[in-house]
Amino acid sequence: MLPRAIGHREGVKSVRRVVEACIDREIGALTLFAFSSENWRRPSEEVGLILDLFVNTLKKEVDALDRNNVRLRFIGERAAFPDNLHRLIRESEQQTAQNRRLELVIAANYGGQWDITQACRQLAQQVADGSLQPQDIRSEDINNALSMPDLPEPDLFIRTGGERRISNFLLWQLAYTELYFTDLLWPEFDAGELDRALDWYANRQRRFGRTGEQVEQVKGA
Repeated sequence: MLPRAIGHREGVKSVRRVVEACIDREIGALTLFAFSSENWRRPSEEVGLILDLFVNTLKKEVDALDRNNVRLRFIGERAAFPDNLHRLIRESEQQTAQNRRLELVIAANYGGQWDITQACRQLAQQVADGSLQPQDIRSEDINNALSMPDLPEPDLFIRTGGERRISNFLLWQLAYTELYFTDLLWPEFDAGELDRALDWYANRQRRFGRTGEQVEQVKGA
């Protein structure tokens, strides 16, 4: 029952804890949904606070991320952000571009439908230019036009707060991702809860269209 602003500030601490835990557990990539394209619908005071929090957090954290060999990347439509945030995003990406210990992707003003739409526009332009024929479009072409085409599809999706939906997050990329839902609120999320999610994931059988018997045969080969 505290003001939402406090929840957002505490959520930043959770980000720090989870990033550190992922580094310790040698997880290669982590994508965090920081601000969706639909979040502009929230009260203007809350949106302003989130954007200010974004700016202050980047200023405070980018050097520590760099020292820990973390590459920081952003996906989403940046044009709507104020100039100072736009500049900080660009500078933080440039500063950490050579780091390889963890790919930390921040989805900001992002939506899965937007991602697929902008990919379709790219392919439509190639068709209009004559460099691509409609019948030659493959799923790989769509994937390569999306955000983060160089990263593997997510293995595990974690949704906090008791919600049971993916809320327009990485719609294309989550096709075969294991979905883990927890009632724990994001500001309460810590390394222990991450380990519980990882343990749950470790007991999943990922079949990708095959039968369970086929998967076991491949493991035993």
